[in-house]
Amino acid sequence: MEKQGNRWEARLVSHGGQARIAVYFEKEPALVDRIKKLRGCCWSRTLRAWHLPDNLTNRLKFGLASAREASVSEHIKQFRLWLRSRRYSDSTISTYCDAIGVFLGYFNDKEIEDINQNDLVLFNNRYILKNKLSSSYQNQIVNACKLFFKITSNTSMETELLHRPKREKKLPNVLSREEIKKILDTPVNIKHRMMLCMIYSCGLRRSELLNLKAQDVDSKRNVLIIRQAKGKKDRISPLSAKILLMLRQYYVLYKPQTWLFEGQVRGMPYDERSLASVLKQAVTKARINKPVSLHWLRHSYATHLLESGTDLRYIQELLGHNSSKTTEIYTHVSTKYLQNIKSPFDEL
Repeated sequence: MEKQGNRWEARLVSHGGQARIAVYFEKEPALVDRIKKLRGCCWSRTLRAWHLPDNLTNRLKFGLASAREASVSEHIKQFRLWLRSRRYSDSTISTYCDAIGVFLGYFNDKEIEDINQNDLVLFNNRYILKNKLSSSYQNQIVNACKLFFKITSNTSMETELLHRPKREKKLPNVLSREEIKKILDTPVNIKHRMMLCMIYSCGLRRSELLNLKAQDVDSKRNVLIIRQAKGKKDRISPLSAKILLMLRQYYVLYKPQTWLFEGQVRGMPYDERSLASVLKQAVTKARINKPVSLHWLRHSYATHLLESGTDLRYIQELLGHNSSKTTEIYTHVSTKYLQNIKSPFDEL
């Protein structure tokens, strides 16, 4: 919002135990309509003002940023342009820019040029560990720092000395075939059922499903073409006769224009949050008391393939993994060979 005369005033306030930015102005429909569209904006009867999260973006928007914060914003802007020129994906760019913004914001009393690798150690202890944040988030901070300070001139940061957190070894979450069937049979809406079936039957990531177009379905060769997935790689996945028949019925009914799965507005892709909601409703109706996510369907697909005797090399290709080590984790959750092991307890 651009300030025009004395039409509004912004102040840093504490509301509900949180740092907020309160915006005061005479009631004007145009201004009310504009501020309501800002993310996280709420009306407070106590403050008698609209208020938003106190973050760098909003401080800049309402003229409350310090010279240092303005400098950080400019550096992040340049960082974003550099990442884009290197053709990083939009999601990776957002992740890295958000991460470096959090890190630089933590040291708001230091100039960027004075921040060094010891500050990252302090940040890990006083922010990451104190707030019990995940090691994957810590790794995102390290990745962002390595790239950001690599292109920042006159910096004290020695990026080669930055260390990563010890990698956690977690097993993928897998559902049984019976549980998968219950979830996929639950949705009454054909589009909802079709989306969940596609994720499981082809081992798709959420973004891969939502980026599919009608022409990516090759019915003559019975394959699905997954374009520019993670790592900017194309790959193909076999389509079963059953899923192909379902796709034909779905296409006749919905006639998608651009994307295979479109939202309420024709020509626009289905919303990822709505897709997550579709799964949540299906899991609830199927009476499965597990925190199932969309990625569980992909994990289950890989594990069920392995249990059916599919070679691990083919599963790696089907999932689009760079390394076979990533795919090998499914051998730890497969029950194919475990079921043949007889416990010595049974001999007692």
